[in-house]
Amino acid sequence: MALLSTDLELTPEIVVVYFARRCSVEVTLEETRAHLGVETQRQWSEKAIERTTPVLLGLFSIITLLADRLQRQGMLLVGTAAWYKKEKPTFSDAIAAVRRLLWQKIDFSTSGKQAEMVKIPQPLLQHFQHVLANAA
Repeated sequence: MALLSTDLELTPEIVVVYFARRCSVEVTLEETRAHLGVETQRQWSEKAIERTTPVLLGLFSIITLLADRLQRQGMLLVGTAAWYKKEKPTFSDAIAAVRRLLWQKIDFSTSGKQAEMVKIPQPLLQHFQHVLANAA
């Protein structure tokens, strides 16, 4: 691989450092495209970009902060796939963890006493939340 720079003052080491820094920015942009809808058909006008991009990046930041807290508490599950093993959580894992956190806080106390309801065991409910959080 050849790394080039138009700045002739940079040393080869600095060019490599700058190139390596690009990776985290590119990953962030790709994740916002894939999960938050940045650069979709809804964002083709200047006004749409000006309105929605800051909100989407704010949402990205909130999810990241909540996921970091969940990670420190040992509550951020790393999804697995049959074809490779992930060592670190992805943004998809972060979104799923935040969804599970929010869904666990839902209170269904508004159901009437006579409402038709089937009670399910807590482990089954948690399994449903886990599966649905990843699928949503």
